[in-house]
Amino acid sequence: MSDAVSTRRPAVVLLSGGLDSTTVLAIAREQGFEPYALSFSYGQRHLHELAAAEGVARAQGAARHVVAKIDLREFGGSALTADIDVPKGRSADDMSHGVPITYVPARNTVFLSFALAWAETLGASDIFIGVNALDYSGYPDCRPEYIAAYEAMANLATKAGVEGSQKLKIHAPLMQMTKAQIVAEGLRLGVDYSITSSCYDPGDDGRPCGGCDSCLLRAKGFAEAGMADPLYVRFGIA
Repeated sequence: MSDAVSTRRPAVVLLSGGLDSTTVLAIAREQGFEPYALSFSYGQRHLHELAAAEGVARAQGAARHVVAKIDLREFGGSALTADIDVPKGRSADDMSHGVPITYVPARNTVFLSFALAWAETLGASDIFIGVNALDYSGYPDCRPEYIAAYEAMANLATKAGVEGSQKLKIHAPLMQMTKAQIVAEGLRLGVDYSITSSCYDPGDDGRPCGGCDSCLLRAKGFAEAGMADPLYVRFGIA
């Protein structure tokens, strides 16, 4: 590791391999952090996202990429972790009301707990997460009040926090951005979106289904940004 890199402050970045988290990783780097990427194999049906996360972490020069293994299928309750069909073809109005069946109970709380543990081990005071309160499909753990409450709790929860050696900050730079704005920011930072994976029900090769909420929100973002989705170009999808 070069001296220039070693002077960067470490930060844990939650990385799913999707559009949002990939953009957040690039933002963390631009802000001068040395990113430690954290992904999860949690029993999700869209396991291909982990291959995407590995490629993203490598492409963006993460200091380390860890895939933590847990199994939320033990609890189920979501189309992503149980034998429940992923909704397809929902309208924007449908997506703006209620909590969808793709919500995984307490997922971000679980993920942030792992990130908090790793941050304390690294001596890091910063965690980045790609939650969004505008195009967020109704997930309760993507709201600003949730992130603020978790940050307050986190600073009471660790040895480093109690001893005063860590004042944890949870960064959610996409919180008030539309998908189009997120796409534009990522392109400004040179993000290669062709290697990302956002789909909740992809093919074995990672081909997006095009109909799940995540695919539709992503398509909306690229359309409003006035450009073709590089992932769709890669798969030859019109």
